[in-house]
Amino acid sequence: MKKILMAMALMALSLNVNAATCANETTLADGSRPTWNEWHDLQVNAVNRFKPHTQFFAYENEALAMKGEKANSKNFLSLNGTWKFKWVRHANERPTDFYKTDMDESGWTTMRMPGMWELNGFGDPLYKNIGLAWSYQINWEKPLDVPIKDNHVGSYRRMVEIPQNWNGKQVIAHFGSVTSNMYLYVNGQFVGYTEDSKVAAEFDITRYVRPGKNLIAFQTFRWCDGSMCEDQDFWRLSGVARDSYLYARNPKVQVSDIRITPDLGNNYEDGELLINVDVTGDPVIEFKLLNHNDIVVGKTVGNFRKMSNGTVRFVVRNVKKWTAETPYLYTLLAVVKDTRGNVTEVIPQRVGFRKVEIKDGQFLVNGQPVLIKGANRHEMDPDGGYVVTRERMIQDIKVMKRLNINAVRTCHYPDDPVWYDLCDEYGLYVTAEANQEGHAFGYKDDSETKKPVFAKQILERNQHNVEMYYNHPSVVVWSLGNETVDGPNFTAAYEWIKSVDQSRPIHWERAGIDGKNTDIFCPMYYSHADCERYAQDTTYTKPLIQCEYNHTMGNSGGGLLEYWDLVRKYPKFQGGYDWDFVDQALHRNPDFRYGRTVADYEAIAAKYEAGTGNMSPLYTYGGDYNKTDGSDNNFNCNGLIGPDRQLNPHAYDLAYVYQNVWAEPIDLNEGKIAVYNEYFFRDLSNYIMEWTLLNDGKVVQKGEVNELDVAPQKRCALTLPYHVPATGELMLDVAFKLKTAEPLMAKGQTVAYRQMAVREVKPTMQPIQPMEGKLKVKTDRKQNTLTVTDNDGLEVVFGKSTGLMGKYRVGGVDLLGEGGQMRPNFWRAVTDNDMGARLNRKFKAWRNPDMSLKAISSKKMSDNVVCVSTVFDMPSVQSTLKIDYTVHANGVIDVVQSLVTTKGADVGAPLRYGMLMELPYEMDKSEFYGRGPIENYVDRKESQMVGIYEQTADEQFYPYIRPQETGTKSDIRWWKQRAASGKGFCVTADGLFSASALHYGIAELDEGDDKGQRHAPELRKSKYTELCFDLAQFGLGGENSWGAWPLPQHRLGYKDMTFKFRVTPLSAQ
Repeated sequence: MKKILMAMALMALSLNVNAATCANETTLADGSRPTWNEWHDLQVNAVNRFKPHTQFFAYENEALAMKGEKANSKNFLSLNGTWKFKWVRHANERPTDFYKTDMDESGWTTMRMPGMWELNGFGDPLYKNIGLAWSYQINWEKPLDVPIKDNHVGSYRRMVEIPQNWNGKQVIAHFGSVTSNMYLYVNGQFVGYTEDSKVAAEFDITRYVRPGKNLIAFQTFRWCDGSMCEDQDFWRLSGVARDSYLYARNPKVQVSDIRITPDLGNNYEDGELLINVDVTGDPVIEFKLLNHNDIVVGKTVGNFRKMSNGTVRFVVRNVKKWTAETPYLYTLLAVVKDTRGNVTEVIPQRVGFRKVEIKDGQFLVNGQPVLIKGANRHEMDPDGGYVVTRERMIQDIKVMKRLNINAVRTCHYPDDPVWYDLCDEYGLYVTAEANQEGHAFGYKDDSETKKPVFAKQILERNQHNVEMYYNHPSVVVWSLGNETVDGPNFTAAYEWIKSVDQSRPIHWERAGIDGKNTDIFCPMYYSHADCERYAQDTTYTKPLIQCEYNHTMGNSGGGLLEYWDLVRKYPKFQGGYDWDFVDQALHRNPDFRYGRTVADYEAIAAKYEAGTGNMSPLYTYGGDYNKTDGSDNNFNCNGLIGPDRQLNPHAYDLAYVYQNVWAEPIDLNEGKIAVYNEYFFRDLSNYIMEWTLLNDGKVVQKGEVNELDVAPQKRCALTLPYHVPATGELMLDVAFKLKTAEPLMAKGQTVAYRQMAVREVKPTMQPIQPMEGKLKVKTDRKQNTLTVTDNDGLEVVFGKSTGLMGKYRVGGVDLLGEGGQMRPNFWRAVTDNDMGARLNRKFKAWRNPDMSLKAISSKKMSDNVVCVSTVFDMPSVQSTLKIDYTVHANGVIDVVQSLVTTKGADVGAPLRYGMLMELPYEMDKSEFYGRGPIENYVDRKESQMVGIYEQTADEQFYPYIRPQETGTKSDIRWWKQRAASGKGFCVTADGLFSASALHYGIAELDEGDDKGQRHAPELRKSKYTELCFDLAQFGLGGENSWGAWPLPQHRLGYKDMTFKFRVTPLSAQ
């Protein structure tokens, strides 16, 4: 349908339309020099800073404005690059003449901007989760004092050439992000001061500059009073993190701010656009709206003579709407003219028409109760720290699309403006968070951050966030900050935002379940049970969207499916933001380079993906740099993806649970399935569906469906033309792939998939038929061994003092490594979640439990069958273990491993129950029929489909930043382990089991009782290939990493258990 534009020049207008703007910035009484108390004065956050405004750049003409590249404008001058630099360790050592034009800087070094000091040889990176960065020296009698000791100061100087054609223009200095503060001088004169390190600081330097060479100098402190509001869970770094530049404007006729508010009317069909502008110089402004093809679809003219501000409104019939699924953007050009009709500047803005509401307890976008499949994202690069390039950002969004993430929270501060541009363009819902966290002061009523002394900081930080990022359609929620006690300071921030923006809801976790300072109930790490209770309680009327959940620290992410079962069950529960997107670890030797492309970054990430067998670089985390600074260890490594953007194993399950297209069984024996489209705004016309029928893991039939006519939130039924074989375990695999490429997604990319069991077959151990051969039992008193042997190279040797099998030789070939054993196994290398819940201490009796051999005996069942029985007393866990080995003449061994516990005993649970075999190192090739290929566990396995896979021991190892349990595969039917020579064996069981084969022993991976500074590349390989196979293993958990256990159904428990399995030499198969 042809779009009809109705442009209404509702100009009208009031001089006070935008009265509710940011408070004026503080100005010095004499305007000439600082007091140098600003850096530790909570009531001075800025001096002479330019008033915050929405993000825009004023170009000379429409052609440049349409391209949107500032660097092509003659009104732009980059300050990025090399600066003279002086760093001192303590604040009282800072040079006081750093700004003077005649200062001798010959003894100074250099620093690149942007760049973080600590990653360029100046000081150490410091990581804290909770607590001020100077917590190791804080004086709690004067908690608001900012220290001098260890408060590094960096001084910058650079000569800048101001173009001749800037003469007579207004010149603004823009510094994208400076941590923690900035004293700015130009040509020896003081310009101003700023804090709030995560938003741009601008200064009008017109009066200080001249055409030709100009000295720009500034000084920044590692810590200032503003740092008390930046107590975030990330690396504490210092320096300049984003682009810095100068820009020039017509000082007489200009737009000083432009605020765009989109809306939808007529049942969400028509677009409405409210444009508020602050102006200077009586301009006439021609507003043009262009569609995605750069075709003008409407325009109007506003005459702002004798006005300082005003409003224009557009109405667009049958508008193309913006959502994260369909990120359609228009371009608005504001062509500013003087009274003679001369164009003074052209301002472009990307516009997305969308409407955000909360109705009937649900969060709505364009009238639909969207699900928030979100992640928290810190701005972090393993080489650059806070410096994140545009290419890295694109890579991040590309990974988010791969993981089906549709929403991001800018934890815990405003991001680089480029990030919001990209979210607008590629489609992500953004919860835009202010740079406010006072976690160090706690949540009590007497908390410092609840007092008036912090009122100005908290309000201004929220004002900066809203003023600067207002125009982005991707921003659908404002967040007041993070982990600071709620109270009147946040009430003021909430009310101010509501006074300037009624188009978006506000999110504030500390407001709690029924607080007035939030429109969304947004807890962090609410349990499954708590989420369900809230969703069921009709007295609560706010939507539930967890601001943080699924704490993916180390080998984690268990229980995510159960969260999303609840989301999909209860309309009021609409999802959450995973904590968090990327591991914040740094490269030991940072190698930050400009010029890397997205493809360059992806090539690096691909080297370290799970399953490649490649060891990652050595990544550093908290505490790796010195023993003095406070540190929270590896608590900053909670990412879905690794520092180089490789997918961590738990990312695969999140991608699966978050997917938007689902196959559902109807009658699989008849080939009948349903396809459900969980999208809210797009159909499935760009997808094909491929299906594969597997019989005992092998493909027997396949096909595809090329046309999927499924509207949003609808289902369609399909009948697939396969026939069901009479025998075997049957699985139907379905995959949905893109017909044509989409932005950041390739043609043929799989976006959703599912495996459905047509016929499951429970694994059983069938009786072994009688065979030829004659076994005998030998006892060697000197070696203290019991051996089952024959005359054809079979030897199964048990230690009479240990009761353990120490040799397994079939046909003269050793299947155990020299000196190796097959022994019961009750422990895993503890995960971060295990340690957070203190399971490593609560269950430590199972790490190496006392196993006192009470009896070992043998019995010849027939000429070709011998049973060896062992009984162990395990006093430290108040249990008895009985193991029966039935040895057959062909080398097959049937094992029954029975644990008998003591009822009522106060003993923790084992972390696993199974067996470990120390194999020859070269016997490191696994083939298995079960879930794979990525490691998976009882509470994190849905993404891995049952099939037949082959992997080496190295490929099964994943180098978590802090070493821990890795490599396990679940729901195994059979597992073959072999060397390149072909020697090996197959493990089967009476039921499903789990297994892994690694070149690292559990003891080498295990942390012990306390965390140390350990890293994957420092691990020592075992002389064996260590094969673990288990009846069961404790779940991973993922609710949090500081106390929560896995869900009850995923725990192992202290109970009687019996594991029946069979080891069959490949030569006997």
